[in-house]
Amino acid sequence: MLFRARSGSFLTFAVAGLMTGVWVSRMPALADKFGANESEIGIVVLVWGLGAITAMQALRGVMARAGSRATLRVALPLTALSYAVVALAPTYGVLLGAVVVFGMTFGVTDIAMNAQGTAVERAYKRPIMSGMHAGWCTGAMSGGLLGVVTAAVGLGFTTTILAAALLTLPASLALGRTYLPEPPVSAATGTGRGSHRLPAAVYLIGALCFIAFMTEGAIADWSGLLLHDGMGASEAFAAAGLPTFELAMLLGRIFGDRVRTRLGTRRMLAGAGVGTAIGMSIVVLAPVPAVAIAGFFVTGVMVCTVVPTTISLAGTAAPDRPAAAVAQVGAIGYGGLLLGPVVVGFLSDATSLRLGVGTVVVLALLIAAGARFVPLREVADVAALDVPARADEGDTRPEPSAA
Repeated sequence: MLFRARSGSFLTFAVAGLMTGVWVSRMPALADKFGANESEIGIVVLVWGLGAITAMQALRGVMARAGSRATLRVALPLTALSYAVVALAPTYGVLLGAVVVFGMTFGVTDIAMNAQGTAVERAYKRPIMSGMHAGWCTGAMSGGLLGVVTAAVGLGFTTTILAAALLTLPASLALGRTYLPEPPVSAATGTGRGSHRLPAAVYLIGALCFIAFMTEGAIADWSGLLLHDGMGASEAFAAAGLPTFELAMLLGRIFGDRVRTRLGTRRMLAGAGVGTAIGMSIVVLAPVPAVAIAGFFVTGVMVCTVVPTTISLAGTAAPDRPAAAVAQVGAIGYGGLLLGPVVVGFLSDATSLRLGVGTVVVLALLIAAGARFVPLREVADVAALDVPARADEGDTRPEPSAA
């Protein structure tokens, strides 16, 4: 039961990542289809993000009442269907409307799958959220590869996105059988005045998630330009920056839960912040592009655990309303994902690309500084998230049954 739920959550993250990976990798094809310039494509990305954030905030209470299992069973298939509508949009105006709907369904899916991940984590009684987010990296990399292959064989935007939608829709329906129901207290909302308010701790956790997403967004959008325009790398070599970063994120998330169990939550977050600052310092100060690529790898390994950990903490910060807390932290984080590239772009125009991207160093140090203030609670049977296991004792908690 638990193993099936964990596998289902992992695959749900992978499905969502796959749709994102194909979507991002075929952006040039989208521009070709509609004859859109960079500003118009920027508007497409912006309305997608705004749709996601709006849905996260507006439906926070609904999801808290329904629970993540019921929400995912509806939201994930709807995301695949809206993905198909994006593929079939005949005009740029219709495309924007379809992208808004896609962003909204994707936003609900995002918070629901993270809430389901926290439910599975509580059932396991140990950190497993980084492993869930490794599913996202796996899907995103697979989607990017699918985008490369379809582009190489000459398939257009419509055909590629529609094929991905037809692939993910049946998978979305099948995964609905694997999800865990949350305990009654988790799926219910309180009644009476003030019951809609979340603890202040949720917003502190959201601030760290915001910073981590700003970092990831800045690297995703500006790594290629930094390597090509700022360091003189060829276009092919510059394109390797983001895949290197994503591969490092995947590898780090595979082992992230073990590191968290061993070091404790606060120590891991502090180390991730310092390590990210070191990695990005290597990038900014790199004398040649190859050294910068190595810096992106270090950055990916270090920053990769921050977002999964903040989502995990959100589920425990409001034990009576974990879905609503995850939704709030997710919405705050997405704000950073949208704002980060904009801030870097503004500073790059005012100074240089190196200095603009160098703001990530400061952001990473803020993560390290904020780690000591992260509230930790042993609730919902998640055991000792900030008590590192002693080397001579190990983790004596029994492994959950996979039955």
